[in-house]
Amino acid sequence: MASVMEDPTLDRNFKGHKDAVTCADFSPNCKQLATGSVDRSLMIWNLTPKGRAFRFVGHEDVITGVQFSPFGNLVATSSKDRTVRLWTPSMKGESTVFKAHTATIRSVAFSHDGQRLVTASDDKSVKVWSVHRQCFIYSLNQHTNWVRCARFSPDGRLIASCGDDRSVRLWDTSTKQCINCFTDYGGSATFVDFNASGTCIASSGADSSLKIWDLRTNKLIQHYQVHSAGINSFSFHPSNNYLISASSDSTVKILDLLEGRLIYTLHGHKGAVITVAFSRAGDLFASGGADGQVLLWRTNFDTKSYQDVLQQHSRRSTPDPPPHLADIHPKGPHLHRPQSTAIQISPAVADTLSSDPHVIEMGQAVHSTMELAFAPCMNRLSVPEWKGP
Repeated sequence: MASVMEDPTLDRNFKGHKDAVTCADFSPNCKQLATGSVDRSLMIWNLTPKGRAFRFVGHEDVITGVQFSPFGNLVATSSKDRTVRLWTPSMKGESTVFKAHTATIRSVAFSHDGQRLVTASDDKSVKVWSVHRQCFIYSLNQHTNWVRCARFSPDGRLIASCGDDRSVRLWDTSTKQCINCFTDYGGSATFVDFNASGTCIASSGADSSLKIWDLRTNKLIQHYQVHSAGINSFSFHPSNNYLISASSDSTVKILDLLEGRLIYTLHGHKGAVITVAFSRAGDLFASGGADGQVLLWRTNFDTKSYQDVLQQHSRRSTPDPPPHLADIHPKGPHLHRPQSTAIQISPAVADTLSSDPHVIEMGQAVHSTMELAFAPCMNRLSVPEWKGP
C-alpha cells in the first residue's frame, strides 16, 4: 500500500555481496533481481518475503554489467575478465562463457527481441552477438577511447554507445554506420540508454551532468546538473515521465521529466551509488553501491495520476515556476540546476524489517567455452585498467 504522501519508500535491504555492487536488473516478471559485484559473483535475489538468494560464481574478475533476457530465461553478465556469460537463473547454475573482447567489457545488453547482445569494451569497440547461434555478428569501431556503455533501441534499429572519448554515438544496425555523434561532454560519458518509446536517449557524465536528446530532431532538450559528483548509472521509468540516477555523491535522485525538475533525493548508501534500475512495471527500483548493499525501493509516486502528483507537490513546497517549453517541445536546451524544493528522503536502512535471505552458493558450472572470431580492426590499449568508482 502506498504511503499517504506517495513518496518512495525503502522496502528491503539485501546483504550478500562481499564488495561494491556494480550493476542491477529486474526480471521481466519482477520476481527476481540480478546484481553483479566487484566480488566477481552474480546474485539472483528472489523478491518474495522469504525468498532465497543464489550466488553464481564463474567470472575471474569484477562483473561490470548484468541484464535479464526479455523472456527472463537467461541472464547475461560482462566482466573485466574480457568474457560474457549467459546464465540460466535456476538451481543448476549453468552458464555459457565466451571471450568477447581483448580488454575489459564495461556493459552487456539484450536486444528487445532477445536475439542479440551488444557489448562495450575498453578495446574501443562495440560488438553485436547472436544469442542463439552464440556467435559474433559485427563490430562498431569509431570510438577513440574506452567504451563505457551500449544499448539497443526498443525497435532494435539503433544502438547508442558512450565512452571516455567524451562522445555519445548513435549507430544504424542495418548499415552498421554511425549516424550521429554528440560530443559536448566535459568528461567521460559514463552511461547511455533509450527511453521506453525510443524517441529519446539520455546520457550521463563523470562531470555530473545528465543530458536528454530528442532523436526526432537530434536536439538536446534537457540538461540536468543536480548531482555533486559523477553519475554512474540511470534508469527511465517505463512511463517516460521520470528518471532515477545514481551518483558518486552517495545519493539517488529522481527527476520529473515532464516538469523538468528534481523531485526527490534519496539517501541510504554509504559511499558511491554505482547502479540503479526500475522494474519493468516501474513500481519498484533498486540501487547498489560501494557499500556492498542492494536497496529495494517502492516507487509509490507513480500510483497517482501525474496531475495529482503535481498538486501534492505544490501543497508541500514552494511551487516552481512553470515548466520551460524547451523541455517539453524540442526547441532548445535548458540547464536544470538543483532546486531547494526537492524532497530529501533519508530512510533508516537498518530498520527495513526484512531478514537477510538464505544464500545458496552455486559454484562454477560451465558447459561450454568458446573463443569467437574478432573483427579485423581491433585496437589494443596500453593505458592502465580503470578501477571504477
